[in-house]
Amino acid sequence: MMVVFSNRLVSIDTKRFVSDVLSASGKVTDIDDEDLMDAVTAVSGSGPAYIFHFIEALTVAAEKAGLPAKTARLLAMQTVYGAASLAAESGEEPGVLRQQVTSPNGTTAAALAVLMGEGRLTKLLTEAVEAARLRSIELGK
Repeated sequence: MMVVFSNRLVSIDTKRFVSDVLSASGKVTDIDDEDLMDAVTAVSGSGPAYIFHFIEALTVAAEKAGLPAKTARLLAMQTVYGAASLAAESGEEPGVLRQQVTSPNGTTAAALAVLMGEGRLTKLLTEAVEAARLRSIELGK
């Protein structure tokens, strides 16, 4: 995923050309405010590490639940891969997909009560992204 910023001096034709060239390597989106690049860095630039850590943590949790290490790692990776693929391909909002795979009073609902209770995961990720954004600003000076 690439994010492009162009100031008002860049022509529409040039913007299209750049977008066409970059899209050969993946998806491209643009932003209207260059100051948002620090947020882009915090989410997309640092984001893979967040996901890798999530896989690590899910693997540890799976091992503590009794699964062999190799199986735990494979299940964690494939679960993240499958969920991300479904989210990318379905066109549905992630919250809708989450609701679709959560049976009322089921195992997923029990786990989500822990992750979502008091905004835990959202709060944690918001703090992490803000720390990365602020560090990006510092590094840009």
